[in-house]
Amino acid sequence: MSGGPIEARVSRVPRVLSIAGSDPSGGAGIQADLKSIAANGGYGMAATTALTVQNTQGVRGVHVPPASFLREQLDALSDDIAIDAVKIGMLATTEVVGVVRSWLEQVRPPLVVLDPVMVATSGDRLLDAEAELALRELVRLCDLVTPNIPELAIIAAEPVVETWPEVLAQAARVSAAYGVRVLAKGGHLSGAEAPDALVDARSGNVPVVTEFAGIRIDTSNTHGTGCSLSSALATRIAATGEWAAAVAESKRWLSESIRAGAALQVGRRHGPINHFAGMWQRGGVVTAPTPAEVREHWWAEIASIRAQIDGGDFVRALGDGSLKRGDFVWYLAQDALYLRDYARALAEAARLAPTTAEQAFWASSAEGCIVTELQLHESWATEGEVFAASPSATTTGYLNHLLATAARGDYAVLAAALLPCFWVYHDVGSRLHPLAHAEHPYADWLTTYADQAFTDATERAITIVTALAADATPPVRDAMLTAFRTSTEHEREFFAAAFGVAAE
Repeated sequence: MSGGPIEARVSRVPRVLSIAGSDPSGGAGIQADLKSIAANGGYGMAATTALTVQNTQGVRGVHVPPASFLREQLDALSDDIAIDAVKIGMLATTEVVGVVRSWLEQVRPPLVVLDPVMVATSGDRLLDAEAELALRELVRLCDLVTPNIPELAIIAAEPVVETWPEVLAQAARVSAAYGVRVLAKGGHLSGAEAPDALVDARSGNVPVVTEFAGIRIDTSNTHGTGCSLSSALATRIAATGEWAAAVAESKRWLSESIRAGAALQVGRRHGPINHFAGMWQRGGVVTAPTPAEVREHWWAEIASIRAQIDGGDFVRALGDGSLKRGDFVWYLAQDALYLRDYARALAEAARLAPTTAEQAFWASSAEGCIVTELQLHESWATEGEVFAASPSATTTGYLNHLLATAARGDYAVLAAALLPCFWVYHDVGSRLHPLAHAEHPYADWLTTYADQAFTDATERAITIVTALAADATPPVRDAMLTAFRTSTEHEREFFAAAFGVAAE
């Protein structure tokens, strides 16, 4: 590993060094890295590993300067400037990889992000076998690696996988084997969705996987996206120390930049993204987001909270079955109290809903809270254990938030506040469900929140709320997002409160 995890926000603009090749067209390589670093709030520097002859139609030639000259560049920078983060891109040869490795071992920068440039868009391998082996060893000195699917397979020394679950599993194996976080990227998969996930299996236990939804953007302006994303990540992680939040915000920025790329009218084939689109649009007309964009943005907005839920003691122990029975019964008791008033909030949403379809959905969800979910609680523990409890401060705080939102009578904001109880629970349940087995003490719970009926209900809730947000005015949309995030924070605290309450 490098100099260790970033634990606190730096007190200045993060100073980020790109070690990569040069792209004279400006769309990729160090040119894209410097734009990305600046757009995400950092001061960019560059040490050039290779000079390319390329444009938006392809690469025509590559010149690799002597590796000793690269070392001179790196030494000149580190002798004078304190470097907060390093992003590594194209390294080209075994000698270049060796120089970068020795410099990292000597300087030990606080954060190293590797974008392993190993496979071209055409599918051609860019490195020979010896250089690939050297680059795989370099991964061990990094804090984060951001491979596409073919590159992930090379690092894993395994065949290329074809499905998203296989990608996540392969990323977890790489994370565990090399002691590095992996940003698994779904861009090479087919279909309308393009998910990413931050995978951390360094502990050797159950991997912590934080997923980020994404929608595929129909554009040819994708040149340099990998370079730009990894540079944005290095900048934002160095600035905040918040890994999941950095991924979420970097993805949001990258999507914005990709969508605006075509307006640059640069090149005749795979054009660049517009790194500064958000800045250039300030003060102008802002286009309302689509429901799909709202979904992607909101899910990314709570990424750091979801990571805290996944990494929490309660969810971890619930998944592996080590959770004490007393903790689980206390959780069930609080959940039963919560569900009674959550059903009231759902019923109020049904009363306020403008269409019969939405009225029916919220009303049936309220009934489901009382009938289906409380039946699970009753089947697991005795009536006295579950229903004799008093609400905890955490439970009361969550319910006060929901009921106060309901009392204000704003249907859209209330719907947004109700959504995390669907979306977050389904997310947690879907990832814990594979851990269920016949002897698992909490298999019923793991099964309930990953079944098809709850999946369908969650998708319906997401569809309703994101459509409302897309149609809302900016102030209402902002209020909806605030309510949604606040409920997600309450979900995190609800899980956390249930761990360690059982007597020894």
